[in-house]
Amino acid sequence: MAGQRGRDVLIKIADGGQPESFATLAGIRSSEMDLNQQAVDATSMESPDGWRELLAGAGVKSMRVRGRGLFKDSASDARMRAVFLAGELARYQLVIPDFGQFEGLFQIAQLGWGGVHDGEATLSVELQSAGAVTFEVAA
Repeated sequence: MAGQRGRDVLIKIADGGQPESFATLAGIRSSEMDLNQQAVDATSMESPDGWRELLAGAGVKSMRVRGRGLFKDSASDARMRAVFLAGELARYQLVIPDFGQFEGLFQIAQLGWGGVHDGEATLSVELQSAGAVTFEVAA
């Protein structure tokens, strides 16, 4: 498999309409997506030779998404800001080219802006899953 371009990894926010449409978060230059699963230790006195045993399927699953880039004050920025200030959950699509797409409800855990006098204004966002996240394999 050939290498993939990082700029094709996309974070998209739903507009909240019916039917929903998704807008790519404008200006994002770097994206990170982590799937997590907490282990549930099922080790007991009867565990073979004292080796730890884990209980399959019992841990809490979650997904964390981080994005950093340029602040553009686009429609997607405005939607994200409104969702954050209202304390709402929003549906996001997380696209990884030639791999697939995750989709689900997320809460904005962190939203920040910054800048220096001789550079551009920046934006950072962290999302935490707020329910089941689905995955669709790339066609």
